[in-house]
Amino acid sequence: MRSWRTSCIRNKRRFFAVLALLAVVFFLLNLCLGAVYVPPGEIIQVLLGRMADTPQARIVLLARLPRACGCLLAGAALAASGAVIQGVLHNPLAAPNIIGVNAGAGLAAALWGALLPEAAGLAPLASFLGALAGAFLVLFIAERTGASKMTLVLAGVAVSSMFSAAIDGVVTFVPDALNGYSDFRVGGLANLSMARLLPAAWVILPALAVTLTLTGELDILTLGTEAARSLGLPAKGLRLVLLALAAAMAGGAVSFCGLLGFVGLIVPHIMRRLAGEESLPLLVSSALGGAALLAACDLLSRFLFAPYELPVGIVLSLGGGPFFIWLLLRQRGGRTHD
Repeated sequence: MRSWRTSCIRNKRRFFAVLALLAVVFFLLNLCLGAVYVPPGEIIQVLLGRMADTPQARIVLLARLPRACGCLLAGAALAASGAVIQGVLHNPLAAPNIIGVNAGAGLAAALWGALLPEAAGLAPLASFLGALAGAFLVLFIAERTGASKMTLVLAGVAVSSMFSAAIDGVVTFVPDALNGYSDFRVGGLANLSMARLLPAAWVILPALAVTLTLTGELDILTLGTEAARSLGLPAKGLRLVLLALAAAMAGGAVSFCGLLGFVGLIVPHIMRRLAGEESLPLLVSSALGGAALLAACDLLSRFLFAPYELPVGIVLSLGGGPFFIWLLLRQRGGRTHD
């Protein structure tokens, strides 16, 4: 029994190592490849500060490095957020873009840009609050109307539509509220800078770290509210805390990458099949897998129709849309209840 358990742990560690290696490989490819090829050796020299004031340094440090880091950060945040949301709500159809979390974060970011453009560094905090409002609103509607899986999805679609219309309204009156509005709507990482990325990292990374410390409680919560209460856990309060952490991760990502969809839906499903249902390995593998997936999709979006570049959100939607339809068919039209 002990040897079998040790073997499982080793296999999971190897799996994590493979995912981390994939993320690093796609990260380096994003730094090397582009209109101008920069060899890996020169990349290392630039990162070590040994090629300052060279064209390669400007290309890597100002254009490619923020974008590559943004891929890893947003992919990990959205995938981990999706894994938490699915576990807390006991709903495989739930994801940040499905239940209004992303749209709520986008609306808050638009309002912040319109009302307080001089405090752009605090936009990730506003996005977190908007994401939290979206998640709680959808949860409230679903609970009041019957918490079936399809009810939650329909409530999320309705709330997302309202928030998206509000974003359009804000941008109509204040066109400069969001930079690159079309890319923001579909999700993109073009023209990203470290100045925009770092404030979001201060929201995402602590939220992810705290979430990893609560994986034991999340495991119990996935057993159901009654089971959690019988074990002495405050199920309702814990659910709200975990949803707040998921909203912080998703909101921080939306603040710099826009309304990216399907990362939080696709990756947790794949990782649940490969890493199992236990929350800690699921969250770790989802974060690593999300980082690798978004870095790969961003690379694909840059070269699929070169020299033209697609927003990465289009590539994700082309794959995520059919995946979501497949999930809907598996749920038999949403007749399965929690």
